[in-house]
Amino acid sequence: MMDSLGSKVGRLRVGTRLLAAGLAVAALAGCAPAAPDLDSKTGTELQAQVLAVSTAAANEDPSTGLRILDELAEHLTRAAANGDVSFKRHQSIMKAIDAVRADLRAAVTAKAAASTAAAKKAAASKAAADKAAAAKAAAEAAAEAAAAQNATAQNAAAHQAPAALTPQPAVTTQPATDNRAKGSNKGKGKKGG
Repeated sequence: MMDSLGSKVGRLRVGTRLLAAGLAVAALAGCAPAAPDLDSKTGTELQAQVLAVSTAAANEDPSTGLRILDELAEHLTRAAANGDVSFKRHQSIMKAIDAVRADLRAAVTAKAAASTAAAKKAAASKAAADKAAAAKAAAEAAAEAAAAQNATAQNAAAHQAPAALTPQPAVTTQPATDNRAKGSNKGKGKKGG
């Protein structure tokens, strides 16, 4: 995009130089003894405006160049109406002005497109940076929450009372008796005898 703008500005410079050269020749022709195609005072005034257009183009300000070029065209038309510029000279200078105008308009369009592209790129970069910052903040918040939960669990475990030990029921043992004697009378229904 910028290469295109550079080539347009380069063509613009060539066009304005040609316009300036044409006006200079016209101004010099105004010094000839025959009826001039361009009055010398008008030629000097037009040259000053051409220089202003060239300066605006060199400063990459095509909008200003267009405004000055429009003033130049109006000045030229008034001079032609007053008889300070011949019809033939007016036509040739207007052709040069139209060519420069087309280059300046193309430069305005290219500059606007480059500006729009730069703005879109900046917006995309900002959006990506914002998204990365949000993701980082979310990760940090999650890490802090996990650390807080872990600390709470550890704190609760440390402050929890130890479980009370309940004594086991005592195991009682009965004295062993000799059951062999008692066992012989079992099931016979006899007691004692």
